[in-house]
Amino acid sequence: MIAYGSVDIRELRFMNMRSTIDLRDEQWIDVEVRFDLPDRGELPEDISDLSALLICTYSGDIVQIVPQDEGRDCEYQFTEAEKNQLRDYYELQAKQKLLSAAGI
Repeated sequence: MIAYGSVDIRELRFMNMRSTIDLRDEQWIDVEVRFDLPDRGELPEDISDLSALLICTYSGDIVQIVPQDEGRDCEYQFTEAEKNQLRDYYELQAKQKLLSAAGI
């Protein structure tokens, strides 16, 4: 994770990922990804409930990956390696569920 405006980087490893899908409107589908961390001490102190929001199209493409704390945007961004973990999970586990929910 990277705090906006900071050069301090913490690389998180996600485990036991699980997701929920919300058909937000006719254009976007939200995929909330929750996960466990092998060492909770890796989290920045000011984050209490980290999750990821993947904003997707109805065709299944990821448009944006946003870190959230307690279900709201926070002052952090995921590193490229963290985004890759989330993309891999999405492609292997959640994308087919999204396409089914979207009726594709």
